[in-house]
Amino acid sequence: MKDILLRFLIGGTVVSLFAMLGDVFRPKSFAGLFGAAPSIALATLGLTIASKGKAYAGIEARCMILGALAFCIYAIVVSLVLRRRKLSAFKATVSLLPVWFGVAMGAWLVLSRLV
Repeated sequence: MKDILLRFLIGGTVVSLFAMLGDVFRPKSFAGLFGAAPSIALATLGLTIASKGKAYAGIEARCMILGALAFCIYAIVVSLVLRRRKLSAFKATVSLLPVWFGVAMGAWLVLSRLV
């Protein structure tokens, strides 16, 4: 329970800071990039360092990076599909979720063999 409350407080604080940072940039669509994901990741890493140590948090951070890279590839594929086909955004994003999952799992398998 204490971890959840701490994560909520740290995450909320960092979300607010990133939102203020996002307000500085133009166009305003960049503000969303600085919203929840980075702040929740930072809160999670901080709690992981405190509870399980730096080595474990390092592994978690690498996995977060791989997930972010997989998301970027997914976003590029969705963007290409939306440009070339006349699909709704909902259909394209949902139907291509396996791309994100596949890239993330593939990257994780590669990383787990290297470590």
